[in-house]
Amino acid sequence: MKEIILNIENKERRYALLKFGKLEELIIERKNSRQITGNIYRGKVINILHNIQSAFIDINEGENGFIHISDILENTKKFEEMFDMDFDIQYDSSSYKNKKMDKDINQLLKKDQPVLVQVVKEPIGTKGARLTSNISIPGRYLVLLPNMPHKGVSRKIEDKELRDKLKKIINSFKIPKKMGFICRTASANTTEKMLKTEAHDLLKKWNDIVKKFEKSKSPTCLFEESDLIKRSVLTAIDKKLDRILIDNYQTYKYAKKIYSSYSNEHPLKIEFYKYPIPIFEKYKIEEEIEKALHRKIWLKCGGYLFFDQTEAMHTVDVNSGKSLQNETPSNLEEALVRINLEAAEEIARQFRIRNIGGLIICDFIDMRYKKNQRRILEKLKECTKEDSAKCTILRMSELGLVEMTRQRKRESILQIIFTNCPYCMGTGMIKSKESLVIEIERILKKILLFHKQRDIQLFLHPEMLNYLNQKYFIKTAKKYHGKIEFQGNDNLHLNKYIFISKKTNNPIEI
Repeated sequence: MKEIILNIENKERRYALLKFGKLEELIIERKNSRQITGNIYRGKVINILHNIQSAFIDINEGENGFIHISDILENTKKFEEMFDMDFDIQYDSSSYKNKKMDKDINQLLKKDQPVLVQVVKEPIGTKGARLTSNISIPGRYLVLLPNMPHKGVSRKIEDKELRDKLKKIINSFKIPKKMGFICRTASANTTEKMLKTEAHDLLKKWNDIVKKFEKSKSPTCLFEESDLIKRSVLTAIDKKLDRILIDNYQTYKYAKKIYSSYSNEHPLKIEFYKYPIPIFEKYKIEEEIEKALHRKIWLKCGGYLFFDQTEAMHTVDVNSGKSLQNETPSNLEEALVRINLEAAEEIARQFRIRNIGGLIICDFIDMRYKKNQRRILEKLKECTKEDSAKCTILRMSELGLVEMTRQRKRESILQIIFTNCPYCMGTGMIKSKESLVIEIERILKKILLFHKQRDIQLFLHPEMLNYLNQKYFIKTAKKYHGKIEFQGNDNLHLNKYIFISKKTNNPIEI
């Protein structure tokens, strides 16, 4: 049983893909952080960075977007990777050859210039969206390339006769020479009439975008990509899922309406969930989300994974935990392989649930034999094949480290749900009680000797008050001809303390 569970609430929409009751993928969208990848904007050039051949573009979405010269010049390779296909080039190569990168960005963009751009990567944290001027407008079966005269068919359509047939159809379309089309995988199951109808719809969308661009005077959104509900229905059809279960009646009716246009492709059940127990609790998805918020994930074999994040990368550490307690030395290698195989499967699943993107280092348990290392690497590659985000996995090093990248499509689950702690500044650590006592003693001496304060009151958290030796501090103050009193305050952070001058009743500036 493969199904999508949709939890629709006022401020949040959640998508969960289950396979035989197990959570395989999670998407969380909130009103104030909607997904904008694929959206097309009229933007305005704010700043040009000549040294890195890039520019910042205002698209009226908070942080300014970022565009590199490679995303301004024609980029055939990017489209081949995005849509997993090879182009049949249908134009005069002498006039439309891929442009060399010896152009300067100042030749292409000027400050305050209006530009037509599309979002290719979500804004994350303080980083704005990544933009391109190589526009693509996706439909169900086709993708329109308004400013690239290329035509191609998805590599996933392997039947040569079918590929040739699709190429012939898209080559027959009467469109401007500068435009192109891509046949998506879903086009394999459709008719020439349906393809021509969609091609006409996509061209109409493009004409509407151009008209809006010409009419608007400031940065604005001209075209929005499909919403989460439509993407859910199309995903269910593409992956041949059994059903979609929705806990909101209006959304249920909307999903049924969308499906009516594609019902001949796949028999999909769309059902309304009407029971009192929350839908994500009923299917134990809340438990999985809670686990995904922790650094440590236990494996069935008794081992565990540790997920950590630095500024530049994510790291995953595989540990044997309790799993080797009853293993004999002769069985040790195979036991390590079993742990690593289970870890590879869980790592790939956690990537999809947590939406981890960027550079990733996986530290597997060291194994003696190369053949076992290859087994683990192949398992990891196999488990990431169905990931909607593109994964690139390199070889395993001698130390059992695997370098990989995963396409970053949107914010991770941690970025959506959490914010950095204002006390620890996101480190997850505070000073120990002993460190704080040493620091307080050092400050006390500075106040008595340098600031010449003699009558002092110290406010600190009650837990710290119980920990420090009050008699020792009174004795220290007396040694330097001063007096100190202590006062607990529940409102103070464990690492926070305040010295007050009893003479002025004001805090002492340290």
